[in-house]
Amino acid sequence: MSDPASSEALLLEGELEIEGRLLEASNATLRAFVELDGRRERCVYKPIAGERPLWDFPTGTLAGREVAAYRVARAFGLDLVPPTVMREGPHGLGACQLWMDEEDEPLVAFVPAGEVPGGWHEVAAARDEEGNPYRLAHAAAAELAMMAALDVVLNNADRKGAHILRTPGGVYGVDHGLCFHPEPKLRTVLWGWAGEPLPAAVAAALELFLAAPAEPYGQFLTAEELDATRARAEKLRADGRYPSPPADRPALPWPPV
Repeated sequence: MSDPASSEALLLEGELEIEGRLLEASNATLRAFVELDGRRERCVYKPIAGERPLWDFPTGTLAGREVAAYRVARAFGLDLVPPTVMREGPHGLGACQLWMDEEDEPLVAFVPAGEVPGGWHEVAAARDEEGNPYRLAHAAAAELAMMAALDVVLNNADRKGAHILRTPGGVYGVDHGLCFHPEPKLRTVLWGWAGEPLPAAVAAALELFLAAPAEPYGQFLTAEELDATRARAEKLRADGRYPSPPADRPALPWPPV
């Protein structure tokens, strides 16, 4: 992937050509080409006009939270979220994110019990329709350890396995529309490090975020959401370890993968 600034310029200023709609998405999600100065890339365009209202996220927009999540990741010094901007498009203002081509092998999966790959973290037990035991598990990749901490700060309520992309250029998280709620909402498949100390690289990224100005992402959030985001980061730093799954509410998104 090109440097983030170049990709942001492409997404902001390039000409959008709609290719089609991603039908599995619950809100209007359009795949498109964007072209600028001879560079042509695929992207995902999510117009605000195509969003369905959510009773538990009454303020802001999905698109705004998508952009804010990207900018928070950049404040962490991370490339874990594809370049994402807010721009006008054929269907009005919306989020525009660089498309990432996936590789076949997932980083999160339901695996037959007893066949969990070495080094993977088991998260939950399950059974298929015939009663065979399975395990929900994820890889122990450093990128996922970083993403798990980022999701704590974002208060990501929807970190499904399908929202984690293994690509030729690295690991990326997508679909951050359900983030930044002031109340605890964390639902994730990345519970494998629960209770463990934060790796040094994660702690350093957290310090970088806390020292960075909030303006780049703050414009998309309410004052209450901003305060809660910083409070989550400060608590994570003070605790020095990953949180454990909550006992009073669902800890996993549905469906998990």
